[in-house]
Amino acid sequence: MSKGSNVERVEQQFILNGDLWKVMVRLSWPAIIAMVLYGLNAVIAAVFVGRYIGETALAGVSVAYPLTQISTGIGSLIGVGAGAVLSIAIGSKDQAKQERLLGHVNSLSLVFTAVYMIGGLLFSGRLIQLMGGEGEALLLGERYFSITVLGALFWIYGLATNMIVRAEGKMKAAALVMGIGLAADVLFNYVLVVLLDLGIEGAAWATNGGMFVYALLGWLYFGRGFSSFKTRASAFYWDTTIIKSILGLGLSSLIMVVMSLVQGIVVFNALARYGTVQDIAFYGVVYRVFTFLLTPIFGLMRALQPVIGINYGAGQQERVIGAYKIFTIASLLLTLPFWIVSMAVPQFVMGLMMPNQPFAADQLLYFRLYMAILPLLSAIFMAMTFFPSIDRGKPAALIGMARQLVFYVPVMLLLPRVMGVAGVYYGSLAIDALIVLWTVVLVKKAFTALRKREKYLADEGIAVH
Repeated sequence: MSKGSNVERVEQQFILNGDLWKVMVRLSWPAIIAMVLYGLNAVIAAVFVGRYIGETALAGVSVAYPLTQISTGIGSLIGVGAGAVLSIAIGSKDQAKQERLLGHVNSLSLVFTAVYMIGGLLFSGRLIQLMGGEGEALLLGERYFSITVLGALFWIYGLATNMIVRAEGKMKAAALVMGIGLAADVLFNYVLVVLLDLGIEGAAWATNGGMFVYALLGWLYFGRGFSSFKTRASAFYWDTTIIKSILGLGLSSLIMVVMSLVQGIVVFNALARYGTVQDIAFYGVVYRVFTFLLTPIFGLMRALQPVIGINYGAGQQERVIGAYKIFTIASLLLTLPFWIVSMAVPQFVMGLMMPNQPFAADQLLYFRLYMAILPLLSAIFMAMTFFPSIDRGKPAALIGMARQLVFYVPVMLLLPRVMGVAGVYYGSLAIDALIVLWTVVLVKKAFTALRKREKYLADEGIAVH
């Protein structure tokens, strides 16, 4: 039996019946803290590398960083998909599916880890070259990436299990795991990079160490019976129907990461062709700051998932629609203060990773262009959670693929030829503006379909439970 089941039933009833603004606040603040802590892992790596190893090493890590996110994407594929399946199962009271879910997560984690490690280790050098790495930055980037590949199981399993904990609605537990993992990451970086002076290898092993802590805590959480559903941490299952559901509903999260990798390839190659090593290092810092500023939105995404999934499973479509709107508004408002500070004093923000370096006027302009509509991206990221949580993974996958393949690739191949390095930043602004508008249209259509479904069920007298 799981521990604290009465408390967890109360929490699920709160998600189903409580005031949505109160639901958002209760679930979101620990989820936001969790994602900020997780996002700090990337910033911490850049801080230690930039301050204690050097700018060339920072360029190498910047080139490798999008590749390291492949394991994060696989973890999200499994975790988001399993979380969506779990939330809907909780809402519809499907006990059998809840009990067997973790065994499928374990099986998928091992299979994907094996495939990723083989490919990553065999083609690490080629992949870094593909990202635009050359010279010493190529060698350092390859070294960093290869080491992170060795810890892939910890990245994948640790993130997947943490997302399942969030899908239960237990955001505080997920945040605690993130906090402990971040503390471990900082400690490992300090020991390996600063005290032992192990360079870029030390930074990579430090990150693996933090991910090992995430994975260990996730395994202990389920193994010691702290989950709200009955399960076995060491179980392995392979039910084709459940596997397809997990992969189908989580696919959009993997696509987001893969498409970010595509974005990184075209951008870094454009910077290598039309800019310098300093331009690559500068973009790497801008991208990390951008990603970090999105972490409050990522936190709200994770909090939204159980709210949408459980209510959808229970057939409460108007609450599903209301939850999307409330979480989108909240994420926009939450992002604004951090966005305003970064737009007002970009040199201070970037100086944390590139200390004692003066920034030219055009660099400050590029930073502001890249960040310009960041708060409005709330609509996109909430949609990426919204669609899988209503058992519709395809629209989210379509948004993710179209952003990079339809827009980013051609724009980044053409615009830098005309505008040089500036084309990367102006192009990014235009693309994100278009995707926001398109996402709003898709979400409105989904709202109409949900209302029709609810009316049909009511007219037919069909009970969801």
